Parts: sequence; C-alpha cells; structure tokens
Amino acid sequence: MFIVLISLVSVAISEQDHTHLADQSELYIGKEYQDAFKNPADNSELPNVLLIGDSISIGYTVEVRKLLANKADVFRIPTNGKNSAYGLRNLDKWLQANHWDVIHFNWGLWDVCYRHPKSKTQGKRDKVNGTLTTTPDDYKENIIAIVEKLKQTKAQLIWSHTTPVPQYEEGRKVGDEIIYNNIAAAVMNEHHILVNDLHAHAALRVPEIFFKKGDVHFTKEGYAYLAKKVAQDIQKSLNKLQQ
Repeated sequence: MFIVLISLVSVAISEQDHTHLADQSELYIGKEYQDAFKNPADNSELPNVLLIGDSISIGYTVEVRKLLANKADVFRIPTNGKNSAYGLRNLDKWLQANHWDVIHFNWGLWDVCYRHPKSKTQGKRDKVNGTLTTTPDDYKENIIAIVEKLKQTKAQLIWSHTTPVPQYEEGRKVGDEIIYNNIAAAVMNEHHILVNDLHAHAALRVPEIFFKKGDVHFTKEGYAYLAKKVAQDIQKSLNKLQQ
C-alpha cells in the first residue's frame, strides 16, 4: 500500500513567468537536505506515503518518516515541487513510480512570489517591482487540474494549506498565502478532500519558529512541530484505509 504526501507550495507557470529567476539555493536539495530524498525500501505490508511539495515539505519529511515508522513507508518526490504549474507538468511522472494509497500535497509559496530580473535579492525576489508567479485565477485552474489527476489514483488525498508569509519577506506579500489557501480550500471542499490547515498550526508558533526575520522557512524545531500535524493527518487517512 502507498500513501502520497504532496506538499505543493507553488502554482502553475505561464509563458511570461519569472520563476526561472529562482536560484539553486531556493530548491533546498543540497547535501544538507539529502536525507529527505532518501526514500525507504518498499515494504509491501505497509502503506506508502509520498510527500510532494516545496522546501517546507522537504524540511518536515524526515520527521514525518520517524513519526510514522512501522505504520507507513513515507516517500517524497525527487525534487522541490516549486509552483503549481511545475507540479502539474511533472505530476504524471511523480505518480507513476508506484501505486499510492494516500497523497498529501501543497503548492503556494512559489506561486505567490514576485520576481524581477534586476533584483539583487536571493532568487531575484522583488514584491515592489516584480511580476507575480501565478495569478489567483491561474492558481485555481492549476489546482483543479492537479486534483483531477490525483483523484484518478483512487488514493486518500490530503491538501496542506500553505504556511505563513512573514513580515519583511522580500518577494512575498503578507496575506497573499491566505487568499490562495482560500482558493484551494474551495476546490478541496467541492471534491470532499481533507484539508490540513498547516497555516493555522504554524501561526500558533510564529515568529518563534521562523528560521530568521523575513524568511518563510523554519528552524529544526519548527519543522518538527509541522511534522507532528502532517503525521496526524496522514494517520487519519491510514485509519480510513483500515476500516
């Protein structure tokens, strides 16, 4: 059995999209993050969990594996999920690797990011002069298409809300993630898909668990805190499979 965790923190990319300006450091796939990509050997007696998402999901993957040890095999996609358009383009490839029982997914943080080619900040982020990666309308369209693909797997689906955008973030506007979470929530409600409100969960501990001022990422303790909520919601889906 297989459970898929898909954390998507980015939306579909149009032809004019500037996400190509993002630098490699934003992918969080370097040596220090490699444990997240070391997927377990498939135990046919356990359901499998696939994590799909951006760097936030990369950050909590290892802890989710620990929390679900001997209950499920927790996998993740082989890269950063970036935005929703990127996810939509690559979803078939990620899903065909196995049969999945549960999928936990999110896109959003890359989608709400503004970038400008002349910006001097990391990843060319610039919420004043930059271009938004994904408009709300395009985001909705991408999420609907993603859900349609995921439903074909017959897996238990869990959508994870995008985590908070802090003040002083160079490329993202505080509150945009809430607008996009509301768009996604409406789609999930229509399709009767479980929503993991990771935004509300994180908000209980921010800015304490943010990695640094103006950074959307979290401390090690912060990722462990997020992992508990993720694992709890996966466990709910596991319980449904056993009924």
